[in-house]
Amino acid sequence: MSSAPTPQRSGLAVVGGGKIGEALVSGLVRRPGAAEGIVVVERSPERAAELVSRHGVRSLDLAGAAAACRVLLIAVKPQDVDALLADLAPHVDTGHLVVSVAAGVPTARVEAALPAGVPVVRVMPNTPALVDEGMSVLSAGAHAGAADLDEAEALLSAVGQVRRVPERQQDAVTALSGSGPAYFFYLVEAMVDAGILLGLPRALAADLIVQTALGAATMLRDSGEHPVQLREAVTSPGGTTIAAIRELERHGVRAALIAAIEAARDRSVELGR
Repeated sequence: MSSAPTPQRSGLAVVGGGKIGEALVSGLVRRPGAAEGIVVVERSPERAAELVSRHGVRSLDLAGAAAACRVLLIAVKPQDVDALLADLAPHVDTGHLVVSVAAGVPTARVEAALPAGVPVVRVMPNTPALVDEGMSVLSAGAHAGAADLDEAEALLSAVGQVRRVPERQQDAVTALSGSGPAYFFYLVEAMVDAGILLGLPRALAADLIVQTALGAATMLRDSGEHPVQLREAVTSPGGTTIAAIRELERHGVRAALIAAIEAARDRSVELGR
């Protein structure tokens, strides 16, 4: 390990070519000229070749990526983090910025595995980064300063919105927005099935629900109104919507959703231990 920052390092290495790693790469390379500054580190040669072919990035081993890149984005599964950090530690110094998107893994665990003083930022992104509509939430570790947070935020803002929170809130963030796309996909799946049950062709049902979901999300974002107000505007006395809402409440959908998000939070805490 070198003891001083290395000025010639630049660019980003995405360590881990799984779903979230590729989602971030896919979004980042859409910026003009960005692909030249991005490398991927992937254990599987076949997967590495696939990422290189698909996104126009370079592939390096871990030591090569650390030598070339200032920002190292750790995108492996939580259960693989400790082994990865042990391999990475000899190649990292305080001139790097380590950004971890491993769900549930606290910055203290990352810092303990790396040389003293290496700045670490913890991030919870989500897969809509694939379409530049991601939600990324970041927290600073013990050695990450304002400039490190700014650098991480600038990186992630290329693929969507970014918020900053104290690290103690990250498990809740993981449960809400990190896992959140799956909840919406699950609801859309159920609604499409309902459309088919009611006699609509699958493709038409899917088109109706996807556009409805997109329109509803845009209204939530742009109207400034509370979700209750928007729902009530659709809910006429004695009409179809209130009949549907009654059934949702009767089946405990609200309570089930809250319980599901709590379960995701608890699992995030477990993964970080």
